[in-house]
Amino acid sequence: MAEGNGAIFNNAKEQMLLGLFHLSSDTIKVIMVTSWSPTVDGEIVLATFTGVTEESGTGYNVGGETLGSKAVTQDDTNNWGKFTGADITWTGLNIGTPGHAVMYSDGHASKAAIAYWELGRASNGSDYKIAWNANGIITLT
Repeated sequence: MAEGNGAIFNNAKEQMLLGLFHLSSDTIKVIMVTSWSPTVDGEIVLATFTGVTEESGTGYNVGGETLGSKAVTQDDTNNWGKFTGADITWTGLNIGTPGHAVMYSDGHASKAAIAYWELGRASNGSDYKIAWNANGIITLT
Protein backbone atom coordinates (compact mmCIF):
# COMPACT_ATOMS: atom_id res chain seq x y z
CA MET A 1 0.00 0.00 0.00
CA ALA A 2 0.98 3.61 -0.35
CA GLU A 3 0.56 6.08 2.55
CA GLY A 4 -2.78 4.98 3.91
CA ASN A 5 -5.68 2.65 3.55
CA GLY A 6 -6.77 1.80 0.06
CA ALA A 7 -8.55 -0.75 -2.05
CA ILE A 8 -8.84 -2.20 -5.53
CA PHE A 9 -12.09 -1.31 -7.28
CA ASN A 10 -14.33 -4.34 -7.90
CA ASN A 11 -14.66 -3.51 -11.59
CA ALA A 12 -10.86 -3.55 -11.90
CA LYS A 13 -10.76 -7.00 -10.27
CA GLU A 14 -13.22 -8.29 -12.85
CA GLN A 15 -11.37 -6.58 -15.72
CA MET A 16 -8.07 -8.16 -14.58
CA LEU A 17 -9.62 -11.64 -14.36
CA LEU A 18 -11.15 -11.21 -17.82
CA GLY A 19 -7.75 -10.23 -19.18
CA LEU A 20 -8.89 -6.74 -20.18
CA PHE A 21 -6.23 -4.97 -18.11
CA HIS A 22 -2.59 -5.52 -18.95
CA LEU A 23 -0.87 -4.00 -15.95
CA SER A 24 2.63 -4.55 -17.27
CA SER A 25 1.99 -3.10 -20.75
CA ASP A 26 -0.91 -0.61 -20.37
CA THR A 27 -0.07 2.99 -19.53
CA ILE A 28 -0.87 3.15 -15.82
CA LYS A 29 -1.19 6.56 -14.20
CA VAL A 30 -1.74 7.93 -10.71
CA ILE A 31 -3.71 11.10 -10.04
CA MET A 32 -4.34 13.00 -6.83
CA VAL A 33 -7.91 13.94 -6.04
CA THR A 34 -9.79 15.88 -3.41
CA SER A 35 -11.18 14.06 -0.39
CA TRP A 36 -14.21 11.91 -1.14
CA SER A 37 -15.82 8.75 0.16
CA PRO A 38 -14.77 6.11 -2.35
CA THR A 39 -16.70 2.92 -2.76
CA VAL A 40 -15.05 -0.10 -4.34
CA ASP A 41 -18.22 -1.13 -6.12
CA GLY A 42 -19.37 2.25 -7.39
CA GLU A 43 -16.35 3.71 -9.16
CA ILE A 44 -15.59 2.34 -12.61
CA VAL A 45 -14.08 5.00 -14.86
CA LEU A 46 -12.71 8.42 -14.00
CA ALA A 47 -15.52 10.19 -15.84
CA THR A 48 -18.16 8.61 -13.56
CA PHE A 49 -16.57 9.50 -10.21
CA THR A 50 -19.03 11.59 -8.23
CA GLY A 51 -18.12 14.26 -5.69
CA VAL A 52 -14.43 14.17 -6.55
CA THR A 53 -12.16 16.59 -8.38
CA GLU A 54 -8.63 16.08 -9.62
CA GLU A 55 -6.14 18.28 -7.81
CA SER A 56 -4.37 21.15 -9.55
CA GLY A 57 -1.56 23.49 -8.66
CA THR A 58 2.17 24.00 -8.78
CA GLY A 59 4.14 20.84 -9.50
CA TYR A 60 1.06 18.82 -10.48
CA ASN A 61 0.36 17.56 -14.01
CA VAL A 62 -3.33 17.15 -14.78
CA GLY A 63 -3.90 13.54 -15.80
CA GLY A 64 -1.37 12.33 -13.26
CA GLU A 65 2.03 10.73 -13.31
CA THR A 66 2.85 7.66 -15.37
CA LEU A 67 3.90 4.63 -13.36
CA GLY A 68 7.34 3.47 -14.45
CA SER A 69 9.21 0.17 -14.09
CA LYS A 70 6.00 -1.88 -14.10
CA ALA A 71 6.24 -5.64 -13.70
CA VAL A 72 3.92 -8.54 -12.99
CA THR A 73 5.75 -11.45 -11.40
CA GLN A 74 5.18 -14.83 -9.82
CA ASP A 75 6.68 -15.57 -6.40
CA ASP A 76 6.70 -19.31 -5.70
CA THR A 77 8.37 -18.89 -2.30
CA ASN A 78 5.50 -16.78 -0.94
CA ASN A 79 2.82 -18.27 -3.24
CA TRP A 80 1.66 -15.01 -4.72
CA GLY A 81 1.61 -12.95 -7.86
CA LYS A 82 2.37 -9.28 -7.68
CA PHE A 83 2.26 -6.06 -9.64
CA THR A 84 5.09 -3.64 -8.91
CA GLY A 85 6.19 -0.25 -10.19
CA ALA A 86 8.42 2.68 -9.37
CA ASP A 87 7.50 5.05 -6.58
CA ILE A 88 5.80 8.25 -7.76
CA THR A 89 7.25 11.67 -6.91
CA TRP A 90 5.74 15.06 -7.60
CA THR A 91 8.50 17.69 -7.49
CA GLY A 92 7.80 21.03 -5.79
CA LEU A 93 4.15 20.11 -5.26
CA ASN A 94 1.96 22.83 -3.80
CA ILE A 95 -1.71 21.82 -3.81
CA GLY A 96 -2.57 21.83 -0.12
CA THR A 97 -3.55 18.47 1.35
CA PRO A 98 -4.58 15.93 -1.30
CA GLY A 99 -7.32 13.51 -0.28
CA HIS A 100 -6.61 10.37 -2.28
CA ALA A 101 -4.42 8.92 -5.00
CA VAL A 102 -6.24 7.02 -7.74
CA MET A 103 -4.50 4.59 -10.10
CA TYR A 104 -6.08 4.14 -13.50
CA SER A 105 -5.35 2.56 -16.86
CA ASP A 106 -4.76 5.29 -19.43
CA GLY A 107 -4.37 2.49 -22.00
CA HIS A 108 -7.96 1.41 -21.37
CA ALA A 109 -10.39 3.30 -23.62
CA SER A 110 -12.55 4.49 -20.71
CA LYS A 111 -9.63 5.33 -18.35
CA ALA A 112 -10.76 2.58 -15.99
CA ALA A 113 -10.04 3.06 -12.30
CA ILE A 114 -7.89 0.37 -10.70
CA ALA A 115 -7.32 1.32 -7.05
CA TYR A 116 -7.16 4.18 -4.57
CA TRP A 117 -5.16 5.12 -1.47
CA GLU A 118 -5.76 7.68 1.25
CA LEU A 119 -3.28 10.52 1.42
CA GLY A 120 -3.04 13.21 4.01
CA ARG A 121 0.21 15.13 4.24
CA ALA A 122 0.08 18.76 3.17
CA SER A 123 2.16 19.74 0.17
CA ASN A 124 3.90 23.08 0.59
CA GLY A 125 6.19 23.32 -2.39
CA SER A 126 8.36 20.37 -1.42
CA ASP A 127 8.52 16.98 -3.11
CA TYR A 128 5.63 14.61 -2.46
CA LYS A 129 6.33 10.89 -2.81
CA ILE A 130 4.09 7.85 -2.87
CA ALA A 131 6.24 4.88 -1.90
CA TRP A 132 4.67 1.54 -2.75
CA ASN A 133 4.91 -1.46 -0.46
CA ALA A 134 7.95 -3.64 -1.14
CA ASN A 135 5.62 -6.62 -1.57
CA GLY A 136 3.93 -4.94 -4.50
CA ILE A 137 1.30 -2.38 -5.39
CA ILE A 138 -1.18 -5.23 -5.89
CA THR A 139 -0.50 -8.69 -4.49
CA LEU A 140 -2.66 -11.75 -5.12
CA THR A 141 -2.23 -14.46 -2.51
